[in-house]
Parts: sequence; structure tokens; C-alpha cells
Amino acid sequence: MEYECSGNAKGDPRVVRSRRVRLLTKIVSLWLIMLWLVLALGAERQERHPSSNSARPPVNGPTAPDFPLGTATPSQLCGTCHEAIYREFAMGFGSDLKYKSIIYQSPQDKMLTVPAQVSSTATLHALSGLDPFPVHARGVEEKGESCNACHFPEAFDIPDLERVEIAKPKARPREQEAAGLTCASCHLTPDGKIRGPYEVEAPHQTVADPKMRTSAMCAYCHAMGERVVGKQTQTFLEWREDFYKPGLGRQHCQDCHMPRTLRKSSDFEVPVRAVARHLWTGGHSTQRLRTALNLVIVQAEEGRPDLEFHAINIGAGHSVPTGSNRRSVYLKAEVVSRGGKILASREWMFAPWYGDRPDDRTFLEEDKKRPDAVAALQADAQGPHEAPIRAGEERVLTWAPKLKTGKYTVRARLIYDLNRYNDRAFAGDQTELYFISLSVYVKGRWTLIEQRRRCEDTK
Repeated sequence: MEYECSGNAKGDPRVVRSRRVRLLTKIVSLWLIMLWLVLALGAERQERHPSSNSARPPVNGPTAPDFPLGTATPSQLCGTCHEAIYREFAMGFGSDLKYKSIIYQSPQDKMLTVPAQVSSTATLHALSGLDPFPVHARGVEEKGESCNACHFPEAFDIPDLERVEIAKPKARPREQEAAGLTCASCHLTPDGKIRGPYEVEAPHQTVADPKMRTSAMCAYCHAMGERVVGKQTQTFLEWREDFYKPGLGRQHCQDCHMPRTLRKSSDFEVPVRAVARHLWTGGHSTQRLRTALNLVIVQAEEGRPDLEFHAINIGAGHSVPTGSNRRSVYLKAEVVSRGGKILASREWMFAPWYGDRPDDRTFLEEDKKRPDAVAALQADAQGPHEAPIRAGEERVLTWAPKLKTGKYTVRARLIYDLNRYNDRAFAGDQTELYFISLSVYVKGRWTLIEQRRRCEDTK
């Protein structure tokens, strides 16, 4: 018979006994899984190095006996007790996350999708060790030598919020990459304790760390080096320098990407309190994307075809797009006749730079001599282009199409692209963020004299 923990049933000895049995079952299951993992890892290593009898260091840095696999500890193990959080992490429960199929370059390439046994709505943290796209790109562009640090980090101390230069976290050994970014990747401290925002009693060692609620928690994997405006992998620094310090807002990364709810953090006798939802909605969330930018079309002067497009970052505490240099936002504008015919069109691309300078085609010959030639060439081949729109920024782009006297409709779209380097005809990894239109009246076609005068005015 099932009893609910409410009313007079709360103190019922049968309820208490039932709780204890369930708790004991979970603890036993947890330790059995741990034992199996340790034995399996030991057998695998013995098979790989049968002649090695010398003492070996811990699997991945100093750890407590609770977590002998360190940050390679499978998240399923944590899900034994933290069911609600694991459901969010592994299945994106409560979000609109959707892993979009993606191609590396041409439509003839193999479609890169997550494995069939993995939820396509899982968080990108959960998919970091399984997502075929970065793994494939790493092999092609970097010969497999880069990108593993953030996707497969060892335990680390949370850096100071004001640290000027953000270093990469230390990567796990290659043979431990399969688990990807795990619960332990963020919660396990270098001395083997599990950190969280609260003081708790648990079957493992714990420590309360206030930094867990701050953007510093995200810094190591979402920033690299010192602040370079326009460069890729600057998200934490963009937030700190462009949003937080100038006073545009007091929100930290978690306030937007990990909205809180009131609940128990585990299936033990712990109090109900504010707990973050482990969702990290971003570039794979249509809802999150469509709250970032706004777009306004302005006819600068009545009767003239001078058009302004105001792209405004109204909803993101960092640049848009942010993170990988593959990400981009296209602003597509077109002038349409009363009969629906497209008479003129223009496009701008906003994207992070690959390196410390703007992407530019003038560097293509130099790029061929670089060790990262593939990555550098594909970035510079698309330059120059617009830099990402910074937090709070209003970017104004101008266009003066040649039009005869008449009435027209100006239409504009903002489109987010997960991979700007593949064939633009492939739209499977694109999301329309915004659409707007404006009716305009143009009086007469610009004469050559008028065009020359306007050029002189801009000098």
C-alpha cells in the first residue's frame, strides 16, 4: 500500500520504514554501480598494460574513495539519488532543447546526429562526449589535438570572478573521454568532495561553495585567455566586461540558463529549497534564441531609399552570437515590389573571429602555413564580416538600394546558424530569430550627380 508523506501519514511508522528501505536500496545500488565501474576500469587497464606492475597515479587527479573515477564518473550514477536533476541533464526535461542534425560542409556529407540510444533533447552538457560534430571537426581541423579540455575536464577549483586571463582546464586522458561532461565535471573538487550551493549531509563528502551560483563557475569552459572583443570563446569575459561591470544587470549565467525552482535536490530527507534546473538552454533552444535580439527597420528620410537596420541585443548578457567561431547570425534584407517580386537584396553576417584579429581573406596565403591551417582558412575565407553584437549594443547597418519611384515593402530576417562553414543551402541547423517588414515610398531614382554628392558628404 502506498502512503503519501502528508497529513497524519507523515509520522506513520510504516511510512518511515518504507522511506528507509527505499533509501537503503538507493545507497546499495549506488555502491554496487561504483564497484562495478572500478572493477571494469581495472580490468580494462590490466588488459591494456598487462606487464605493468608499477604503482600508477589515480585515474584522473587526486580523488576521494567516493569517486575513484574522478570526473569520468558516469552521470547515471549521480542520477540514482538526484533523479529530477539527472532527468533535466540527460533528457532536457522542461526545456525546448532539440539537437539539430548538422553537416560538416556539403550536403553530400554524412548527416551528423547523436546516437540512437541518446535523447535528442538532452542538454549540450550531457552530449559533449557524444556529439559527433565537434568530435568530427576536431579530427579534421585540429588532428584531434584540441577541444578536449572543456569537453572532458578534470576536477578544478572555481576561479576568481576578477581573474584577468582564463586558462583552459586540464583535460582527462583520452581513454576516459567517453563519459563526456559529467555531473562530476562541475561538482567534484580536486580533493574529491562534491560541491554545491548548500551545506548538506550525503553519502559522500560535500562542501558548500557560494561560487557555484556565480558566473565564475562557467569561466574555464566558456572563456579562453584575455578579453579580445569579437573573438570566439569569450562568453564569460563578454558577460563580465560588457554586461556585469557596466551595470547592465546583476544576473549571472545561472539566472538565465539554469532557472531555479523549489524542490528537493535529492531523494533523501533534505529540505525543499531553491534549486537550479540543469538545462543550460542556448543555441539549441528556439525559445532562448528568440529572446536575444530585436530588429528595427528605419527609412532615414521620406522619399529616399536610405534604409537603416537596427540590430539590438536586448536579451543576452553576452555577445550574440557567442562561443564557437562557427556560430553566426545572418541579417537578410530585401526590397519587394507591390506584386511580390524581390527587386534588391542585401545580407550581413555576425560571427566571432577565429583568432585575435578579424577574419579576413587577405590572410589566406599566410593561413596555409599555419599548423591549424584548415580552421584558419575556413574562417578567413568568410571575412571580413560583422563582429558579434555585444551585450546592450545597438548595431546600425545602412543600405541604399537603387529604386524607381514607387511603393515598396522592405523585409528583414535574423537567422541563427549553428555552423556557418557548411553549405548555406543546408538549413537544417538554422533558426529564424526575427522577422520584420516596413512599407516605404521612394521618390525618383538617384541621379549620378546626387550619388556623387552623397559620397562627398560621407568623406
